[in-house]
Amino acid sequence: MAEPKEFAANHFFIEVTGAGLAEVDGLYVPSTAPPTKSESGTVSSLGYWNGKMAWDRADGKSERSPALSYSNSYKSWRICRLDGHLAYDMTCEDEMPPTNQHWHVYKKGVAPAPQLVIHHFDPRLPCPKPNVVFVLGGPGAGKGTMCELAESQLGWNHLSTGDLLRAERDAGGATAATIQEYIAAGKLVPNEVVVTLLKKAMEEITRTTGKNNFLLDGFPRSLSNLEGWFDVFGKDTELPKMLYFECPYEVLKQRILGRAKYTGRTDDNVESLKLRFDTFKEETLPTVELFKSKKKCVEVDTSQDRQAVYKVVESHLAEYTDVEFVDKPLSERAEMLLGLRPFPKQEK
Repeated sequence: MAEPKEFAANHFFIEVTGAGLAEVDGLYVPSTAPPTKSESGTVSSLGYWNGKMAWDRADGKSERSPALSYSNSYKSWRICRLDGHLAYDMTCEDEMPPTNQHWHVYKKGVAPAPQLVIHHFDPRLPCPKPNVVFVLGGPGAGKGTMCELAESQLGWNHLSTGDLLRAERDAGGATAATIQEYIAAGKLVPNEVVVTLLKKAMEEITRTTGKNNFLLDGFPRSLSNLEGWFDVFGKDTELPKMLYFECPYEVLKQRILGRAKYTGRTDDNVESLKLRFDTFKEETLPTVELFKSKKKCVEVDTSQDRQAVYKVVESHLAEYTDVEFVDKPLSERAEMLLGLRPFPKQEK
């Protein structure tokens, strides 16, 4: 038998859920099947079948190995039952099993077909720790704009505590009423709610994308927030770097009132801004001062032009930015955010 082709190691894990056959649901791990010739004559390699990645059931019960693999003959991904008969398939030539649609119920399958989630790390093990930079500043200081730029141009994950809280509120979960009450009053949402949402979001992103660089927009808004952070990630965890966006109140007010025409946010008005700004000074500035005393705070003047601000942000994220993003050309959206080209006119 010819030597199998060498491939990059298969380090992905696949979670299958919602199948009509309960035996199909579960965790699938990189295949350990020894090199062998497939039905199409292709010699497999460890973790691969027919030139594409392949997976075994984590419980090892399937008679077919691998239990999730690609067929060159039928040009389809296939999942088998415990007895080895094929239950579900997806006709395509994708390099990885499709995750954005339900699969087809094959001859030995039972509806409904399952959905798949790809994990970059073994979900049975603790999630790798995130690399975090905190981003603080008054309402309208430009946190969201700079974080969006860092996400699209530098590959960082941007998490806004405000967006997470509003999404949780709108989803109508157990804490929705509490979140709405605090947001409407311009007050800080309880610590345990915020930290729990952040941890959940970071773990989901890290496991499903493999990326663990995070900009936390609007956190920690108080020393209590920071205590909650250490309660979750450990008292011995190194204090993350903070980017603190400074901007005079009058400039903030002009920005908030200017964006109110487009955002539709109920808190983009003068009254809510005053409440939010007062809360920021009372609750958040002591946190900024703590980071300054620990020499972990980078102060950024965001009253200057956006290009200058972005250069400062980019330089302070460079240490952890993946090389592939360093020379990435600016996208049209990035040029708009930086004021290098106009936004398209909105139809009236």
